[in-house]
Amino acid sequence: MSHRQLSAHGLSVRFGERTVLADAELSVPRGGRLALLGANGSGKTTLLRTLSGAVRPSAGRVQVDGVDLDYGRAGLRAHRQVVQLVAQNPDDQLFAADVFRDVSFGPLNLGLTEVEVRARVDRALAVLSIEDLAERPIHELSFGQRKRVAIAGALAMEPCVLLLDEPTAGLDPQGVDEMVAALDALLAADTTVVIATHEVDFALWWADSVAVLRDGRLSCGSGPELLGDPEVVASARLRRPIVLQVAAALGLAPSGITEVSSLVAALSPHLVRKL
Repeated sequence: MSHRQLSAHGLSVRFGERTVLADAELSVPRGGRLALLGANGSGKTTLLRTLSGAVRPSAGRVQVDGVDLDYGRAGLRAHRQVVQLVAQNPDDQLFAADVFRDVSFGPLNLGLTEVEVRARVDRALAVLSIEDLAERPIHELSFGQRKRVAIAGALAMEPCVLLLDEPTAGLDPQGVDEMVAALDALLAADTTVVIATHEVDFALWWADSVAVLRDGRLSCGSGPELLGDPEVVASARLRRPIVLQVAAALGLAPSGITEVSSLVAALSPHLVRKL
């Protein structure tokens, strides 16, 4: 599904006198995993909503395959078949009585047949490993289950790009593991995944590339490059991931270090020389 290229050019968003985004440039890697980082209130949600078409920028443009987003009804309808946004709080999106009816809502509004809708719902539930929840009332689900149902509802639209706002927020360790498995399944289903988060350790380990929001502006690059830069993380009101703090203390360059195993690999030649 990830054959479409989502990008933003010169993107600015202002609410009254407040500038939330300023001349942002972003190209979402097809079929990849991008983590959008920034402090609370930095504009991560606004950027996701703008990329999804829910917010019209004050300046600049959102494009799919180099074509500007059309904000007319038909244009937004077409865009939402390519790009889907899942909110941080699943209760902002879930409204039907049970899981099947909630996940089927989007496909039904596309005018698909009942057979096509059921097939889409079944596929989405299978990707998220929640087939057993199909007939469950929404109010009986745990917070983590509701998050995965909200993602399934977006996935049933069969988008090329899925934007997730803080998908691991509020989850216990088992819930985080289940969410990571769900993200892996989305990628295996050839969906481009973008997550907004302020969890730097998770972003460094999970993402192929990162974008850091600070003062309304975006800096894009590799996780080790940006999250290992003290000036970048300080100005974004973040902290360096723990493995990159350890690497710096040991005098190691951050390049290629994303988790403990890669830190050990980078350290091994130094240990061998000392021995």
